[in-house]
Amino acid sequence: MNSSVKDRISSLRFGGSVWCNLDVALRNVDQVFSRAIQPLNLSVIEWYILRALFEQDGQHASELARSVGRAATSFTPNLDKLQKKDLIERQPDPSDRRAVRIHLTEKARECRSDIMEVADDLDEQISGLFSKEDYDKFQTVLATLQSINLD
Repeated sequence: MNSSVKDRISSLRFGGSVWCNLDVALRNVDQVFSRAIQPLNLSVIEWYILRALFEQDGQHASELARSVGRAATSFTPNLDKLQKKDLIERQPDPSDRRAVRIHLTEKARECRSDIMEVADDLDEQISGLFSKEDYDKFQTVLATLQSINLD
């Protein structure tokens, strides 16, 4: 292990606490992403929601919340903001009157290339901080952490 890696590891807080250091890293990356998407007039969560809808338009609100890692119970204000920006519309689910599906508007579809360009640029910048091997390991760690259930 080279000295720069050792220096970075020794800078971890609270004796290397996974939760604390993931939280600090997330907040740092969140600030980087916030600055990058500021010209798009989107918050990070709004940006995630649109990206999820680009992958699969017409999701139920609860599915969409889950896909961006948010609780469905507190998700409505995020959708309200996107609707006020004319980027999504809510439509009743034809097979379940109680359910609502979230769809992209034409305005959102027109913004897709700008949104995805920022996403691609950020991913490229972040992956460029690591060797290919380390980045692949990092992706594996992320996937594992997203799927753990320690109950």
